Amino acid sequence: METIVSRTLSVHKEHEVLLKLETAGLTDELAQKVIDSKGNDLAAKVVRLISNGGFEATTSQKRSLEIMGRNMFGVEEAIKHFGANPSKQQLAALSAVPFTETTLEECKNTHILVAVFPMSILDIRGKVERELFYSHEDAWYNKQAFAKDRGEVGWHLLRKAPVPNSMSKTWQEQQALLGKNDETPKARVVVYTTIGHFLATGERFFESIYVRCSDVGSGGVRVSVGGFDSSGLLVDGDWGDGRDSSIGVSSARKSD
Repeated sequence: METIVSRTLSVHKEHEVLLKLETAGLTDELAQKVIDSKGNDLAAKVVRLISNGGFEATTSQKRSLEIMGRNMFGVEEAIKHFGANPSKQQLAALSAVPFTETTLEECKNTHILVAVFPMSILDIRGKVERELFYSHEDAWYNKQAFAKDRGEVGWHLLRKAPVPNSMSKTWQEQQALLGKNDETPKARVVVYTTIGHFLATGERFFESIYVRCSDVGSGGVRVSVGGFDSSGLLVDGDWGDGRDSSIGVSSARKSD
């Protein structure tokens, strides 16, 4: 039985696309391979490649995905959910995941492997639905340097929950809990990971708790992130460095 597909492109657009493909080297033989591909698999891969701006995962990235599964937010997810438009230099910087397979195996259930692009907290907030952030125009951090910091492109391996036993402890006590291969990440990375993973999977981190980050606001207050319920993610600066039962500390693995 012939499959009837509803038309989404005009005849003119189809002609233009075909001319581009022929100029790029499409032949009758190659076109037939697309036609004959099982379950339209090859055509789907072509469309996916176009939608990703030509991005193709490297061997390192593919192996990392095999290990991490849904706990990986890679280049493809950043393009889809944050509208990232990677440069050749950025793709080169992300081509090799800087964690060994042993490290990834150890962290595959407790951490998220994230390809972080240069985006500030304000950039991220502006790219997603309003309800994903608790505050907007009236947010205390709108003019804070840490919220405007775009950082650099790179891979991060962020813990999905506060460091174990870090609740109700001071900042110094929490730092003492970190392993030699761990560090407290910037709020930008925590926000990027929390929002990105939610968009990709629907899973929320830090729904009723908060985690301290390495940033300090202009008034000397420690920046924390959390409370990610239906009211949206909260970037806070009122906790200070003292003890509180609702706040732990965030942690990320250092590169191997």
